[in-house]
Amino acid sequence: MLVEGIALARSHTSGLTAALAVTVLASSIAMASAGSTRTAPNGLVYSTVSAHVVQAQPPAGSCHARHTGLYSLPDARCTPGALNPAVTQATIGVTICRRGWTSTVRPPQAITGPEKRASMEAYGHSQALSGYEYDHHVSLELGGAVNDPRNLWPEPDYPQRLSFYLNPKDKLEGALKRLVCQRKLRLGEAQHLIASDWPSAFRRFVKTH
Repeated sequence: MLVEGIALARSHTSGLTAALAVTVLASSIAMASAGSTRTAPNGLVYSTVSAHVVQAQPPAGSCHARHTGLYSLPDARCTPGALNPAVTQATIGVTICRRGWTSTVRPPQAITGPEKRASMEAYGHSQALSGYEYDHHVSLELGGAVNDPRNLWPEPDYPQRLSFYLNPKDKLEGALKRLVCQRKLRLGEAQHLIASDWPSAFRRFVKTH
């Protein structure tokens, strides 16, 4: 656990060299961020990362978004997407398809705030935080991992907020969730569509006129 790793590094600093203490701490952070390696049938990894601990992000400047603007995609190495093991095809009736469920699992801003800043640095963004949404690549509404750095990234948002709006990806997430909850689309397929190439899925599933 991350907290245990920090405590271990602090308690042994006097008896270890500074370099070794840093190594212990870095190893603990890496283990906490890695989460589970169990995979779903669609190839995405199930996560066991805690929603109550600030998670380490990739190193500054190590991630590069694909394309620009509202239809950009995250770096597949840094943010491939990850899943919540509590959400499966068998449990959608008591999880994502139950009204208000996502609010019970969404991490608090005290957790995501520091993560967003570090994720912005990972993606090389120096602009204002307000220009980006700290987005779940596979959304919570589709069973995405709650607080795993493999499933969160700074997604470009509208430059100005004019009355009510939805980011195009948000519209797709809603459309896919409806299909999943109506049993017209399998959960695993919806997750794969979002994680692999959501702009293509947007053109397929969202009416633009």
